[in-house]
Amino acid sequence: MDAEQPCRMRKKAVQQGRSERRGEAYACRYGEPLSEARTPLADFFRILLEAGAKEERMAMSVTRSIGAVLLLGGVLALPGCGYNDLQGLDEDTKAAWSEVINQYQRRADLIPNLVNTVKGYAAHEKETLEGVVQARAKATSIQVTPEVLRDEAAFKKFQEAQQGLSGALGRLLAVAENYPNLKADQNFRDLQSQLEGTENRITVARKRYIDRVAEFNKMVRYFPTNLTAKILLHMEEKPNFTVADEKAVAKPPEVKF
Repeated sequence: MDAEQPCRMRKKAVQQGRSERRGEAYACRYGEPLSEARTPLADFFRILLEAGAKEERMAMSVTRSIGAVLLLGGVLALPGCGYNDLQGLDEDTKAAWSEVINQYQRRADLIPNLVNTVKGYAAHEKETLEGVVQARAKATSIQVTPEVLRDEAAFKKFQEAQQGLSGALGRLLAVAENYPNLKADQNFRDLQSQLEGTENRITVARKRYIDRVAEFNKMVRYFPTNLTAKILLHMEEKPNFTVADEKAVAKPPEVKF
């Protein structure tokens, strides 16, 4: 018994060492101790879960790649759809409209001095003078906001008011022809020059606005830029001046006294 005991102890030590090495190898391979080893069925489900997670990660990576490609394609396609051109034309029409308003305002600013000068020589032309004053008041009372360019009815109202003022001025200038002393007045002659220059600038500004709006409206109507205008930018056609005789726009009116 005493002689066999050392042999049994050596065998037990060898077996214990082998068991420890197997546990270490299993832990290195599966990340868990051998004592916590699962059944083959549990390993099977674990492998399935790992495979599913891997496929999910791959699917997410593919989705992100597709999204990046679509985004890049959209960015590259924007110039071809007229996005930048529409934005530029929109700014051009706003700038042209601002110039129209500036020139109309300049004309309105000249009218008080003109009326006072005429009144000094033709005070009895009360009806004509009051007509000019009222037409000016109506034209300047209209609030010119950005909405005017999107509202055809408001734009038409503005245009009619300016046309009414032009007609009243024409009648006043016709009356002045009957008063030689008025025509010889230096202040009146200065106003004549300023008014003539303003009318010329109004015509040029209107013509520029008409051209810009016509170009913008074509972009809004034509395919495929109409998709960009209506879907992405929510743009609509802008109202434009209606001119019965195009020559009236091409040639500035003459102001004679």
